[in-house]
Amino acid sequence: MALLLGVDTGGTYTDAVLMRDEIEVVASAKSLTTRHDLALGIGNAVSEVLASAGAKPEDIALVSLSTTLATNALVQGQGDRTCLVFIGFSERDIARQGLDAALAGDPVVLLAGGHNHSGTAAADFDAQGLRAALGNMTDTISGFAVAAQFGTRNPEHELAARDIIREITGTPVTCSHELSARLGGPKRAMTAVLNARLIGMIAGLIDATQSLLGRLEISAPLMVVRGDGALISANLARERPIETILSGPAASIVGARWLTDETDAIVSDIGGTTTDVAVLRNGRPMIDPDGAQVGGFRTMVEAVAMRTTGLGGDSEVHLSGGMLHLGPRRVLPVSLCALEWPDLVHAALERQLSADHVGEHDGRFVVPLMPPTSELGARETELLARMDGQACELGKLLNNRLEAAALQKLVSRGVVIISAVTPSDASHVLGGLDSWDENAARKALQQFARRKTNAGVPLAESADLLARMIVDQLTEQTAQTLLETAFAEDETDFGLPVAALARHILTRKGMDHHRGVIALDAGLNLPVIGLGASAKNYYGAVGERLNCRVVLPEYGGVANAIGAVVGRVSMRLTGQITSPSEGCYRVHFKAGPQDFIDEEQAFCALETALGESVRNSALQSGVQDIQLRFERKISCATVESRRVFVEADVLAVASGRPRIS
Repeated sequence: MALLLGVDTGGTYTDAVLMRDEIEVVASAKSLTTRHDLALGIGNAVSEVLASAGAKPEDIALVSLSTTLATNALVQGQGDRTCLVFIGFSERDIARQGLDAALAGDPVVLLAGGHNHSGTAAADFDAQGLRAALGNMTDTISGFAVAAQFGTRNPEHELAARDIIREITGTPVTCSHELSARLGGPKRAMTAVLNARLIGMIAGLIDATQSLLGRLEISAPLMVVRGDGALISANLARERPIETILSGPAASIVGARWLTDETDAIVSDIGGTTTDVAVLRNGRPMIDPDGAQVGGFRTMVEAVAMRTTGLGGDSEVHLSGGMLHLGPRRVLPVSLCALEWPDLVHAALERQLSADHVGEHDGRFVVPLMPPTSELGARETELLARMDGQACELGKLLNNRLEAAALQKLVSRGVVIISAVTPSDASHVLGGLDSWDENAARKALQQFARRKTNAGVPLAESADLLARMIVDQLTEQTAQTLLETAFAEDETDFGLPVAALARHILTRKGMDHHRGVIALDAGLNLPVIGLGASAKNYYGAVGERLNCRVVLPEYGGVANAIGAVVGRVSMRLTGQITSPSEGCYRVHFKAGPQDFIDEEQAFCALETALGESVRNSALQSGVQDIQLRFERKISCATVESRRVFVEADVLAVASGRPRIS
């Protein structure tokens, strides 16, 4: 029997699980994620799980990795600086489909070129313009994204740009046609930009994992979970890190199905940074037909239909309009910060508690994470120099508002993290958690409780009361997210947006079992499977609020790692056939379009090319016993009672279990 090792690297914890074949869990372990050196957290979790099981490194036959790093980065607006090479588009196109938001001020090079819908060149590619632009680029660019007009119909200009960029800069390049075969240039460009931004982060995770496995003398192949729950090779994940968004949540759904007997349920996975909610139907996760949506970005990445919200155990607690609110930003819990910087944290909190007034930045700290991977501005550099590698009080670090903006840039680049009050701190005060410094958590909540509401009175009378308010708010926001998911997936059209339905007075009164002249009842008609290390602390109350059954499986805290082990490899590739004129079937191959006069011949040629490509990808990913299937989606019109071919999409899928050593 083979031992399979699953690892999940989240924003707060790294989980490891050891399974015998796909039959039983042998051991599980958790370790804090070490952002400055991911190998440390991975190594601690893997070493602990091996020791717990009494297993030897040579016993491991497969290692599979899931991660929330890419998801968390998009939710929090983090990632490396990129440059978009935009071919055949105009300045106006940058404002479409969320592209400008994804760029977040990063440079764009607009060039002539691109093709029309039939794959014919619309203009000559401006290679000289690209070379000139690259000559002016600084070394602050960590990756390039290339998108050309109708690049999915003919990618020659994207490929030409890629070759020039690699020749001059040697920097990683993402071509939009490699990520999606669908039309919609700005949206493809946005997906490519996000992919380029994540390359360094995911490459760092894979490097850290492979380095750690080498030191532990584990020679088993390494797989990575994709956003639809399937497995891909580590090498492919390096090239297409965008496909790992929702990797952790997708793995959790696969794990939830394995851990429970539920075939129809709402799966809710609460982590440190996000809560991820999806629906399980007939034992399978539903796939989002419009592409994964994370952090406000609707990408072209095929992934599990998931609602991801910035709500987790490490969500920032703050006052908004005098009301308590959680998230969406993740911060370092004060109780965890105090483990590494106890003198700083306790001295600062005690001094602040003794003051007559609450300062704007009281109870908040800045903690270094890792050295910057790209060049910083003068203000950011000055702030880092002032920190000198040490954690410090936020109020003592900042001298003005401009420095606050510079600090936010450091946070967005993952160089530093803010430490502040979180639900995890509240749980320490209430006794639900005891992993970190409960005394620091209590002081931080006592200080936060002194803040004034809009009525001019303190927010809470004690740390315990504030802790209960924070947990209640977490329950309310979680219930809101689950309700929105339920309304979105219900087959009935209720005539209102899902957020409005979830907040509607009739819904809320129904949840409270209103009894007046009219009786109202509302709740979820499916059970909720609560996953995540802290689910047991919060989801009992969530079930009561939503009037539904809650399932908390034994290994729900490591469901992501379990899902990483039991998943299948699935390589997918889509191609198109168009018809520029009646009786002509144009197949858009990667090397360029080719015309056929017979419809079935065109389909066979495309399926042969796609099948060969996905089979090779599956072989490179270590799949054994490859199963190949094709799906045709044909669009036709009827003209004078005749069927007229318009266009078609062909999907090729190669799947199977990964080969084990």
